[in-house]
Amino acid sequence: MMIAGCVIFLGVLTLWFGAVEEDRQYPNRNPTSLESAGKTSVLLEQDRRGHYTVRGYINNRPIDFLVDTGATDVVIPQNLAMNLGLKPGRPRQANTAAGVITVYQTNIPTLAIAGLTFDNVSGVVNPGMAGGAALLGMSVLRHLDLEQTGSTLILREK
Repeated sequence: MMIAGCVIFLGVLTLWFGAVEEDRQYPNRNPTSLESAGKTSVLLEQDRRGHYTVRGYINNRPIDFLVDTGATDVVIPQNLAMNLGLKPGRPRQANTAAGVITVYQTNIPTLAIAGLTFDNVSGVVNPGMAGGAALLGMSVLRHLDLEQTGSTLILREK
């Protein structure tokens, strides 16, 4: 009986510490919004790499975003765009840290993060981008005021 109790206790500790570590790695997987003076704000905490990542939705389907003020548009990996039903359109050249690449224009009917919702967002499909997260670029961020204090980033409606 004592051995079973120890095993259960260790299992509970493992689950608890696993959740703590996941929160450190991805603290904004369930973002909430605040209303003040008729404006919606979303508070984001830095992850342990110093990035601001957040769970959002494209066409009501969950997606992870990395906030990227250096990206002109919302940038979506090709495999993820296909899963979201986004159609790649006209090709265009983009300057990236990896050099000049070809991306494909797309329109995102609805993009949401907590209480912030955007319609008809300009995006691009990047066939060379790996991973399951998209870049939340300036086609969305230009509609927001960004305020960073310490390790917190506030996204606020203009």
